[in-house]
Amino acid sequence: MQALPHTEGRLVENIVHFTRALRKAGVPVGTAQLRNAIEAVMAAGFTRKDDFFVTLRATLISRPEHFETFEQVFALFWRDPEFLERMVREMLPLMQMMQPDQPPPKPAQRRAADGLWGDQPGAGDAPEREELEVDAKFSMSDRETLMRQDFEQMSAAELTDAKTAIRTLRLPAPPILTRRYRASSSGGRADVKAMLRRSLRKGGEIDRLSLKQRRLRPPNLVVICDISGSMSVYSRMMMHFLHALTWAPDAGWGKVHGFTFGTRLTNVTRSLHLRDIDMALDDLGREASDWKGGTRIGEALHRFNRDWSRRVLGQGAVVLLITDGLERGDVGQLRAEAERLAKSCKRLIWLNPLLRWDGFSPQAAGIKALLPLVDSFHSCHSLDSLAELGAAFARHGAGRPSSAAPS
Repeated sequence: MQALPHTEGRLVENIVHFTRALRKAGVPVGTAQLRNAIEAVMAAGFTRKDDFFVTLRATLISRPEHFETFEQVFALFWRDPEFLERMVREMLPLMQMMQPDQPPPKPAQRRAADGLWGDQPGAGDAPEREELEVDAKFSMSDRETLMRQDFEQMSAAELTDAKTAIRTLRLPAPPILTRRYRASSSGGRADVKAMLRRSLRKGGEIDRLSLKQRRLRPPNLVVICDISGSMSVYSRMMMHFLHALTWAPDAGWGKVHGFTFGTRLTNVTRSLHLRDIDMALDDLGREASDWKGGTRIGEALHRFNRDWSRRVLGQGAVVLLITDGLERGDVGQLRAEAERLAKSCKRLIWLNPLLRWDGFSPQAAGIKALLPLVDSFHSCHSLDSLAELGAAFARHGAGRPSSAAPS
């Protein structure tokens, strides 16, 4: 790499520190990107802050979901005093409970602050922050706090811990009885064919009773996940959950298929079958190019029913539909396609992060259209909600209940 002039040495040092802050805030930035950023600044010059911002973003950020965090870290690092002061105030973990008139910080702001000050205990901390943190530790354990916390409100460090914890969660899959039989010493039905075949070798004599019982097989799991802007954080965590189910040795599922949709439907099953989670999610991000876009649930279900339903929904598959139900397209199409999907699978389960609100009621047209057609209705906004989903599967199994009322 070409050396910078001595007069710009301080700027190079600051760019290096800036990339470290981005990494701590959860944005993956490699050494090659840092080198490209420095060379780009050399070529573009440093005359206007807007140009500098665009140059760094173009060279350091490769995924659109990291734009907001980059903007927050940039505003903090490159000396915006008013924003810095506001961020320090908003980062106090329990201060929002004591001051309800102040709006809560955005997740990207929390991750930016973690990136800049997370490894400096005591740097910039007010005395009241230390007291509040001690109170919080005595009121609830760290694990309980993490389990209950909304994914969208987690800091970068908390999201990392949550991704580790989510790999220990399971979704029980009770096996399905098939029409085929197998020999069994404790079966409940006589195996007449086996007895007759054996009698042919003994002159027609039946020497003993043979028994059989129905074969069991694991059900298949199909996940259709909304990756639009309103579902961005939740859908990423659900991809971690789905990858864990795909590779868990004792998951109990047969084949696991994954699909994402925003403005179009994408089959991401191949990506999820990469064993390394980072490689899997990188490949998934390249396959699904409509992250944080619009929502066309009806159109996505139409494409699934037309192109994939017969391939993946055979033999009693269970479908997890992960979306907030905020349809921007034709609600009539959504209702018709969801009804067709419900009739094609053994069980249709809807996961909706909006259920995290105590006062939730189905007011949106898309939610009203979907609700009568699903077999059960669960939240997916936290680790606790996913653990409760697993408990519900353990209680009811993978079959369709007699009454299809949401739970």
